[in-house]
Amino acid sequence: MKVQAFLEHHGIAGNPFAEEDAQNDTVFKRTCLETTFNPSWDKIYGDPADPSTSIVFGEKGSGKTALKLQMVRQFERHNEARRDGRTFVVLYDDFNPFLDRFVSRVGPGRPVDKVLGHWKLWDHMDAILSLAVTQLVSQLVAPGAKAPRLTRAQARDLALLAACYDQSTVEPFPVRGRRLRARTGYRNWLTSWPWTLALAATSAVGGALVAGATGAGGATLAWTGRPWPWLLLAAAWLPALWRRGRATWQAWRIVRSMRTGNRTVGELARALARLPEVDLAGQPLPASARSDDRYELFGKLQGVLAACGYSGLVVIVDRLDEPHLINGSADRMRQVVWPLLDNKFLKSPGLGFKLLLPAELYRFVEREDEQFNQRARLDKQNLVPSLEWSGETLYDIASTRVRAASVGDPPATLAQLFDDSVDQRRLIDGLRSLRVPRQLFKFLYRLLVAHCHAHTDEQPVYRIPLDRFERELAVFRRDQDAFDRGLAPR
Repeated sequence: MKVQAFLEHHGIAGNPFAEEDAQNDTVFKRTCLETTFNPSWDKIYGDPADPSTSIVFGEKGSGKTALKLQMVRQFERHNEARRDGRTFVVLYDDFNPFLDRFVSRVGPGRPVDKVLGHWKLWDHMDAILSLAVTQLVSQLVAPGAKAPRLTRAQARDLALLAACYDQSTVEPFPVRGRRLRARTGYRNWLTSWPWTLALAATSAVGGALVAGATGAGGATLAWTGRPWPWLLLAAAWLPALWRRGRATWQAWRIVRSMRTGNRTVGELARALARLPEVDLAGQPLPASARSDDRYELFGKLQGVLAACGYSGLVVIVDRLDEPHLINGSADRMRQVVWPLLDNKFLKSPGLGFKLLLPAELYRFVEREDEQFNQRARLDKQNLVPSLEWSGETLYDIASTRVRAASVGDPPATLAQLFDDSVDQRRLIDGLRSLRVPRQLFKFLYRLLVAHCHAHTDEQPVYRIPLDRFERELAVFRRDQDAFDRGLAPR
């Protein structure tokens, strides 16, 4: 008996339990994305008008990525309903490029564990600023985008942030920078006068030399033989060379300090040289191994976002266990995420973090000392120690997926897939032992396959009996326990 024939008999198009990852789950995105929430949803999501921080620990398959997708959707709906007071959402869920650059700069060839021990809070701040600034600049320079109303100070701040943190690969950085300055109305004519002066002086002296060499005038030749024209030429070039040298020195310090960035000294020096020195004077630059300058840069970013209609900034952290340099290691995850657990940063005004962390990290939290607890203040961060699901909620999730895949009228239900001997209470009690949605989907998929393989097409049975449910559940739970102890694959 084929699984497809079993499902078609009940008016279900496609297997609603085939996908296990919310990122690629079309059934989830079509229905559960806005209808089925974890019981801790309100605590995790908070108020979009006043972003707050929440830290969630959940085992694999407990729905952390689904939470991320749901939060993104709810923030989108919040933003669609208003022009001002929107929330700018940054997804900090791909650590590979940042970790790769960090390791290549801090300790190529050294053990990864030792290198990750040097990861600091400002490395996270640089990575988040890179994501946020790149996303914001992409919005502003997109064709048809409305030009924001920025003051000159805000336009300067955005140009400075873009010079340091815009990491788009869509188009060349200089072209993107020119488009951004044009869109924001940031004029920087003062940066061209040293080069204009130098080129004018060079042209004058060069013309005199050519005239003297061709015999156009002996006086001109005599004039060029004196030392003062050359001194004048050197003086004309000095401001331009000084400006470029100073910009190169600043760029070198920034590139050395930004261990997660992809800027080269040359392109950053050219970008800084386009900013008038009067605008750069006294401005914070990420040129030192400290977080103080980054806090000020976050303030500048929030000021620009406010002018663009965003009253809050939310950073969603997910998939910490997936980078190839971490590869699921709890110790390496702790090395990377622990510097981020800083109450001063997590409680910054107008800034909210949604940290969706693997459950393995919570045991490290339980063993931490008083110094860590005073710095992180997890008691103030809307902490969810375990992303748990009740049997009733898992039953509702499965029922919703069956209805979503149903093409009949009325839609199919989960209960009609089972024999009358499998009542709702027994289903709920059995599903409760699965703990998380991913295991729920795996079990129901395995159950459907096992039931269909036990019958032929000539003598089909379209309802799953109690003994089949009990037997497959016992086997699945045994495999689940073995996997939890690291004894068997699942």
